[in-house]
Amino acid sequence: MLSLNPLVVKDGMKRALRIGLLALLSLSATAATSPRALAPAAGGLWEVATDATGHNAEKVCVPLPEVLAQYEHRSGRCTRVVISDVGTEVVIHYTCADGAFGQSKVTLITPRTLRIDTQGISGGLPFHYQLHARRVGACVAR
Repeated sequence: MLSLNPLVVKDGMKRALRIGLLALLSLSATAATSPRALAPAAGGLWEVATDATGHNAEKVCVPLPEVLAQYEHRSGRCTRVVISDVGTEVVIHYTCADGAFGQSKVTLITPRTLRIDTQGISGGLPFHYQLHARRVGACVAR
């Protein structure tokens, strides 16, 4: 018959609970921090286009450059999680309140130029495209 010491079991459970809590805290900290890869870039007024020439660019004002990762759902209430943040590239996964989601790889070309490869589901349909974003200045107060 197996006999377990209750004090040893209790200590083991406390240790497992502490490890789980630390893992959860580190995950939430990752979701709340800005990616290192985008640290040289700043929020502001950005021109976003589907080609590198900037032809037919749309101007958008964003508080942080990582918000451009959810360009397909820019007006949605979404939460972002950084999956990878290495060198000049960051991979961000996001989910939105309406069930839409996406994942984007954002590459810092210069502090004022980003390339965004994005894919996901929007309106129940898949999307996949590449964007080019250029910071053109500060946002204008209205």
